[in-house]
Amino acid sequence: MNILINDTPRELPTGASLADAIALLAPAPPFAAAVNKQFVPRSGYAARTLQDDDLVEVIRPVTGG
Repeated sequence: MNILINDTPRELPTGASLADAIALLAPAPPFAAAVNKQFVPRSGYAARTLQDDDLVEVIRPVTGG
């Protein structure tokens, strides 16, 4: 299946989870993830199955004023 991760096209096997998509990036903590603009808590990464054409965003928090 084809998805976008941070606006970059990626191909994952059918039934892949958000955890699988995040593993492709190997981001250093802290980070947050969303699928189709819906925040997914860290505890839900493995259970959140992705679908063809999903938009995954992995972002780092920004601090400052």
